Amino acid sequence: MLNIDLRKIYTFYPVEPAPDPSALPSGGDLYYECLDCTAIVNSVPHIKAACVCGNLTGGGGKLTVKNPARVRVVRGKLK
Repeated sequence: MLNIDLRKIYTFYPVEPAPDPSALPSGGDLYYECLDCTAIVNSVPHIKAACVCGNLTGGGGKLTVKNPARVRVVRGKLK
């Protein structure tokens, strides 16, 4: 698993209006920010990815969110 700070590569903007935690959207330009440890993980991770606290884990195009209420959906654009 790579420890890459995506904030150095992308600028993130919150998705408005904020989606319902029970139906989080996913897509190539959508990322999830863990509100507990502030890590950002792609909503469709193709390589193994996880946040520090373990709320977001995934790989192979699938992401598992343990506590959806503690996630902010953001859109990433290259700097």
